[in-house]
Amino acid sequence: MTNDTTLLLGLEGLACQKVELDGRGRPVVHLVTACEQAAVCPSCQVLSTSPKEYVTTRPRDLPHGGRGVALMWRKRRWRCRNPACGRSSFTESVASVPPRHRLTTRLRAQAGAAVADRGVTVEQAGRDLDLSWPTVWDAVAAHAKQVLPDRLAPVNVLGVDETRRGRRRFRRDPDTGTWELVADCWHVGFVDICGGQGLLAQVEGRNRQAVIDWLSCEPQPWRDQVQYVVIDMCTVFASAVREALPNARLVVDHFHVVQLANQAVTDARRRVTWTLRGRRGRTGDGEWEVRRLLMRNREDLSRRRFARMWNTLVDLGDPGYDILAGYIAKELLRELLALARDDPSPHRIRQRLHAFYHWCAQADLPELHRLATTIQQWWPGIETFIKTGITNAASEGVNRVAKLVARNAYGFRNPANQRHRVRCATTRRARGHLDTRRTGRTNRPRRRKDHPASDTTAAATYTRPNSTPTSPTTRSRQAHPQTAPEQLEPG
Repeated sequence: MTNDTTLLLGLEGLACQKVELDGRGRPVVHLVTACEQAAVCPSCQVLSTSPKEYVTTRPRDLPHGGRGVALMWRKRRWRCRNPACGRSSFTESVASVPPRHRLTTRLRAQAGAAVADRGVTVEQAGRDLDLSWPTVWDAVAAHAKQVLPDRLAPVNVLGVDETRRGRRRFRRDPDTGTWELVADCWHVGFVDICGGQGLLAQVEGRNRQAVIDWLSCEPQPWRDQVQYVVIDMCTVFASAVREALPNARLVVDHFHVVQLANQAVTDARRRVTWTLRGRRGRTGDGEWEVRRLLMRNREDLSRRRFARMWNTLVDLGDPGYDILAGYIAKELLRELLALARDDPSPHRIRQRLHAFYHWCAQADLPELHRLATTIQQWWPGIETFIKTGITNAASEGVNRVAKLVARNAYGFRNPANQRHRVRCATTRRARGHLDTRRTGRTNRPRRRKDHPASDTTAAATYTRPNSTPTSPTTRSRQAHPQTAPEQLEPG
């Protein structure tokens, strides 16, 4: 039976007899079975020709035209005449409405995809589709089981990073009376950096054994396929990777290296403030006023802002020169990391690394000595980053999505539910749920016309004075951008 209403409804195996309105003005669609295979016994697969009775069910379906639709399916119950079959009777069923299901398959799929792929909360999906919370979550679990692979594909570049979720939860052991950890606040995520698998897994805790246990669960051929592992400067992750993946090379993410350099500049500024003023920095202190400019990259500062920062610190005398020495060391380190975009030769890498070490040794500041020591300890991983350009940006993006999913869910009590939703959210691009085409104006920042084309700092023009500096008036006039801007440019 085929008519326009049946085609519009779109439920395979069912035909529409009539449509009427109930007392609330909601459409009521009367359906009958239009599939011969519905009379086949599900146990013995024998076609039955002996009807027993008619029954009426009311399956739930998606709303149509912005309003809910009530379905009334009048179907037959058949007798199974096969003597070898243990089933005496069965009711008709079609693919769109499986046996013992009160929801159509498309309604269940819509509820699961809304939460897993479109970022809708479980509560809101239940309101939109007029379903209960447990029903929607069962649909989400079924959707995740369908779209997520049972076995992981080979991974060439593995990212390891931690993220925080909620608080720690403890439980008292009734026998011993001691408290034991039930749920940790930290999760370690494993991300496919170069592939499209997104988040591979999450494990509770951020200790060495948790990382080793997950990597050991994967088969040996999968572990042999991993060539690079990207981490931040965490000794726990480095030790675990060396034991579980001895053939993989560690890559240190450059973001955390620059973050460490910025922290060294901040520590030097705070030490100078305590030495100079005997208190913490506050409004009115020169080094406090330019603290934000010290965290900015040289190429992102206009001439006016750079002159303000430079002259303010120079006016402080030797304490200001200590802060400038830390800033220049940070920029020299950024110059070294910037080689990752240029396919550098080993000579260029050694040249810039020597310039950074030489400046830290010449400045003779405890913060720079500590920074140089840390760079030396992690240099093999940093050098691998410069040569390959591999970063841990994908892992940081997964952490952002995980936090966003947790906010939308108003927190998780079940870690397994969180892992399902986060994995579905991080694999949307690979499954074609995100449009990667960029339309409209680009979001890339434009470089100012007065910005230097090079990333070099003023290290060549700055020498640490051993005598009393010149007067602030003379220095300010020499470094003013309207009189001599070339003195602020890199040498």
